[in-house]
Amino acid sequence: MRLPVLSGKEVVKALAKRGYEIDHQTGSHIILRENQDPFRRVTVPNHKVIVPGTLLSILRKAELSREEFLVLLK
Repeated sequence: MRLPVLSGKEVVKALAKRGYEIDHQTGSHIILRENQDPFRRVTVPNHKVIVPGTLLSILRKAELSREEFLVLLK
């Protein structure tokens, strides 16, 4: 299953539905923090296009499957 081409802001919006909040931003990278235990941190580049490998890495760190992430995009 292919992932859509997304911007950093779209990825942040989808992860917010899963309980991630913006902790801070350093340069062009947005650092998100899970709002409940285990308080994972995920870094999302604030770029117009997130390349597929980077998106997969973000999903791995957030412990989300592709299918779970696609549901969050709706």
